[in-house]
Amino acid sequence: MTSFIIGAHTNRSVPTEWRDDADRDCPFCRIITGEMPSTRVYEDDKVIAILDILPLRQGHTLVIPKAHYSRVSELPPEYAGAVGEAVTKVANGLTKALGNTALNVVCNQEYAQAVPHVHYHIIPAPSFDSSAKEKAKENEIPLSRREMHQREFESREELDDDEGNGLAVRIRASL
Repeated sequence: MTSFIIGAHTNRSVPTEWRDDADRDCPFCRIITGEMPSTRVYEDDKVIAILDILPLRQGHTLVIPKAHYSRVSELPPEYAGAVGEAVTKVANGLTKALGNTALNVVCNQEYAQAVPHVHYHIIPAPSFDSSAKEKAKENEIPLSRREMHQREFESREELDDDEGNGLAVRIRASL
């Protein structure tokens, strides 16, 4: 009986998620396996979504395939589809939880990719209310795009665990 079972698996392709090709130094692979902490807002068999630990804005979420691929151009169709579905689901939950429908969804490949594991950023756009608006001074020179990006990057603060957990509960409730 055992030889029959073993014989049935001869030349069977190994599912991607079973391969031992995860980068042991990859922080996302370590988060997926539970070796590193994260604030998870969504998970299924192929994808996780976590709050960014250094968010650009409140709700900055990363959607990550569980299989390790460095380039989105190499992501197999079944993972690309699963990531796309998760991005839509998480974006919907995020807009409901924050009451802000304006989002940036970004996936970098090599250029500006800080972690070499495919991931999509879902970043709520800033909400400009009347108290947050500042009038430009007459002689003030507008910032260049690079200067604006640099200032935004420098203003990032590490995610507070309690705030992150509270936000994750609101997002999960809105999925």
